[in-house]
Amino acid sequence: MIRTLTRLAVPGLALAIAAALPAHADTKIEKNLKLDPGGKLTVVSDAGSIEVRGTSASGAHVVLTSQDDDLAAKFDMSFQESPGEVKIVVKKKKDLASMFGSVKTTGMKFEITVPEKTETHLSTGGGHLLLSNLNGDAKAETSGGHIEVDRLTGNAHVETSGGHITAKGVEGALWAETSGGHIEASDIAKDIHVETSGGHIKVVGAKGRVDADTSGGHVDVSFAKGNSRGGRIETSGGSVSTDIPVKVAGKLSKTAIRGSIGSGGETLTVSTSGGSIVIQSIGNAL
Repeated sequence: MIRTLTRLAVPGLALAIAAALPAHADTKIEKNLKLDPGGKLTVVSDAGSIEVRGTSASGAHVVLTSQDDDLAAKFDMSFQESPGEVKIVVKKKKDLASMFGSVKTTGMKFEITVPEKTETHLSTGGGHLLLSNLNGDAKAETSGGHIEVDRLTGNAHVETSGGHITAKGVEGALWAETSGGHIEASDIAKDIHVETSGGHIKVVGAKGRVDADTSGGHVDVSFAKGNSRGGRIETSGGSVSTDIPVKVAGKLSKTAIRGSIGSGGETLTVSTSGGSIVIQSIGNAL
């Protein structure tokens, strides 16, 4: 009698363990949409990271993945193709948003390839953004993630409420702003405007005017040889020093330098309230 009860209890235990383990299920949505070179890609999503890369092929190839198996129950999804534009819209279902507030997702991610010559407009309610190898103006914004721009022929306008921004190889102007991260920009062909409320700023090889402003970090800017476009460099804390001969105009102090370099040119304004600013010649820069 005891032997029979033991044999019955073991299968029951195995079933209980199996029921306790979470089921592993993923969502994968794959789309091939018409998009000729010179067109536009627009992605507006309430959540998720977005990666867009340019290729030599025509058309937009979209892969949307998530570890949620009920993604379609949480979001309304639209994939639209029209002459010259692909538009992807992913919005939280109104009934869920009103009943439970924010809708949580796990690992939601867009991976998109488009023709190299494509204008992009990306917006997400929370996730990282990547734009790479594109020829066209780009606008990207996220409410909580990092942004990376790599090899863009065009102007870039990027903004995040809580992440770092990296931009390199931009053959146009750069406008970048973050409320809580660092900004690093290198090899930018035209004017640069970078602003952060809580991080450092590093600009390398600037070829145009530089406006850089941080409320909580240091600023490191180097200009390409021959660039005399000037700009404004500002931090809320520290000192200003230079190893470049400056023809001082007025009184010299630890927190301000006013004068001209070489034969002069457009104005470069440098100020600080509590972070160090060092002006170096290209030969002495680290």
